[in-house]
Amino acid sequence: MKLPAKAIGKSAMVLCAGLGTRMQPLTLTTPKPLISVAGKPLIGHAIDQLEANGVDNIVINTHYLAGQVETWVKKRNSMNIKISDETDQLLETGGGVLKAKPMLGSAPFFVLNSDAFWLDRPGVSTLEKMRGLFNSERCDFLLLLAEHKSAVGFDGNGDFFQSPDGQIQRRGDADFAPYIFAGCYLVHPRVLENCPDGPFSMNILWNRALKFGRIWGLVHDGLWLHVGTPEAIGAAEKAIEKFQSNFQ
Repeated sequence: MKLPAKAIGKSAMVLCAGLGTRMQPLTLTTPKPLISVAGKPLIGHAIDQLEANGVDNIVINTHYLAGQVETWVKKRNSMNIKISDETDQLLETGGGVLKAKPMLGSAPFFVLNSDAFWLDRPGVSTLEKMRGLFNSERCDFLLLLAEHKSAVGFDGNGDFFQSPDGQIQRRGDADFAPYIFAGCYLVHPRVLENCPDGPFSMNILWNRALKFGRIWGLVHDGLWLHVGTPEAIGAAEKAIEKFQSNFQ
């Protein structure tokens, strides 16, 4: 049975357990989710985006310098946020979501990277678009994509091609692909059934969904930023200021 959009994406997970190696030396003493960009920590941008769009159950996983992230959550004083503790073992992008599954409910939920965030144009909600596009009968994953040509802070060769019906394919052996995974996706929790406990990459489940044509993409129309290195912070802040000035 197809779920109505209002039942989709009321829960979310923000991935905050990584080591932040590329962000060194800043991350030698501060976990990457707490690195400040445009006056706000990365995790703050993610959670503000979620809460502004009606997500009322948010799970954050912690590992590296976990105490600092947990202190930030306590100071935020939000009843919406729960912690999934990975201090004993870093579970990677798939294992971390699997561990948090009992806290995320039975409906499709969002997963966000803490170092990728976006700004929507006035009156536009990317998360609401994703809710409306997610067909729970045909779709296991819906990935947010960014156009390579307009992305800020990304220096790779792209990740995906997209067909006219919205399905996506990996770049594979091609030199270049026009779309980047933008660090946010909707997932149906059924994909986590029968997964073994322990560390594994979500890419394993993406590949399975790709094989069966159950993974789709939505191209973002706005400003998308990837903040993976110290040098990327300044570029991101300039891009944010310029983007916002267009609507003042």
